[in-house]
Amino acid sequence: MKKIGFLSFGHWSPQSRTRSAADALLETIDLAQAAEQLGADGAYVRVHHFARQLASPFPLLAAIGARTKRIEIGTAVIDMRYENPLYMAEDAGAADLIAGGRLQLGISRGSPEQVIDGWRYFGYQPAEGESDADMGRRHAEVLLDLLRGQGFAQPNPRPMFPNPPGLLRLEPYSEGLCDRIWWGAGSNATAVWAAKLGMNLQSSTLKNDETGEPFHVQQAAQIRAYREAWKQAGHTRTPRVSVSRSIFPLVDDRDRAYFGREGQQQDQIGYLDEQTRAIFGRSYAAEPDALIEQLKADEAIAEADTLLLTIPNQLGVDYNAHVIEAVLTHVAPALGWR
Repeated sequence: MKKIGFLSFGHWSPQSRTRSAADALLETIDLAQAAEQLGADGAYVRVHHFARQLASPFPLLAAIGARTKRIEIGTAVIDMRYENPLYMAEDAGAADLIAGGRLQLGISRGSPEQVIDGWRYFGYQPAEGESDADMGRRHAEVLLDLLRGQGFAQPNPRPMFPNPPGLLRLEPYSEGLCDRIWWGAGSNATAVWAAKLGMNLQSSTLKNDETGEPFHVQQAAQIRAYREAWKQAGHTRTPRVSVSRSIFPLVDDRDRAYFGREGQQQDQIGYLDEQTRAIFGRSYAAEPDALIEQLKADEAIAEADTLLLTIPNQLGVDYNAHVIEAVLTHVAPALGWR
């Protein structure tokens, strides 16, 4: 395990310690700073629309980038069904330049949202013969092309400002960002598709139940299929792979009060829609020695190079910094981190 970061959904509600959208945003910035000071490698956010959670990521990522120096900043994931790839390329380039090239941008087709076909309210609809998933992947391919930085737009012969020669690209352009795009794959097939296009792989705490095996076994197989497809595609760089987990070392009374009771210690089965059977990975909460042994048996963690800790952000910055520190101090070294 080379890198460990946190992943926040940025939940907020008047009944929690994170009472407002402003609280969720500002506390995420504060936690990213705290995580950097603790030695963590990444600060990631999830995007959900029409929900009391983090939504528009780029102002937040830019703010985190301006307030930190070393830690990777990223998303896991942005739902591409809702995105204008051209505007997104500009926003991503700006955030990456502010952060000094630390942006790791996770994108995906997305998951079921709070409203029916929410992307329609954003002005998007699938082309004839497309599904919404197809549309999301099409938006992703356009984004990748834009981030390669090739000119494509015919310049005005009488521009307001002088132009460089040739066709124009979107600005600001951030060199290397194209190699830091990740695809959140829910199936083996989309993981293979992402490998062919040269995207890194994010695999979360759920995926399509394709074999009936335990979640971590299926996820490990997905990662191996991705790496084989990457090799077959002939890419020259080494890809990165992340997995997400809920991990809570029980090291003090607060931990035992919050997570010491028997919780989700087994995988769960559910349906993302009428046709898609999904498997949801278990959470981990135990004393550090027991936790280490449980995590060593997780085949997908062993296959990945990056681990994202899903955090209960509504418990506040101090407590979540404590959880990150406990993982880094008591658990991560035994998993090969650093």
